[in-house]
Amino acid sequence: MSTVTFGIVPGYGEKLHEALGYSSAVRVGDRVEISGQGGVDDDLNIPDSMEDEIVQAFNNVERALNTVGATWKDVIHVNSYHKVTPGEDVISEDINRTMAEQFRHRLDGRAPIWTETGVTVLGLAAMRVEIRVTAIVGSRNSTTTP
Repeated sequence: MSTVTFGIVPGYGEKLHEALGYSSAVRVGDRVEISGQGGVDDDLNIPDSMEDEIVQAFNNVERALNTVGATWKDVIHVNSYHKVTPGEDVISEDINRTMAEQFRHRLDGRAPIWTETGVTVLGLAAMRVEIRVTAIVGSRNSTTTP
C-alpha cells in the first residue's frame, strides 16, 4: 500500500489551508500532484508585472513540490491557466515567451507535457495565472525522444 503525504507551503499555503481547507501538494508513492499555484507572495499580494507574476507562480510550484520531496526536474505534466478578457481568442506571445523561458530555466532540457488554458476568473480576483503540475519523483533522469 502506498503512503500518502500531504504538504502545505509555509506562508501563503498555510493561510489558504486555514481559510479554505486544502493542501498545497499530495504525494502517493512517487507520484506528486499539486494544487494550482498563483503568483502570490506569502501575504497573498500579486506583482503588478505579468512576467513577475508568472515567475512567482513558478517559484510557488517549486515550493509546493518541495513540501513532499519533489522538484521541477521531476515534473511530467503542466496545466497553466491564464486569465483572458472575454472574447480574446489567444493567449499572448509575451505570456508564452515567459512560460517557455521558465520551463527552460527550471527543467534543464526536460520537456513535460503542457496544457495551456484561457479562463475568465481564477481563485483571487487579481490573479492572472495559476500553474498546476504532476511529478514523478526520480523521473528526472528520463529522456525526451524527438
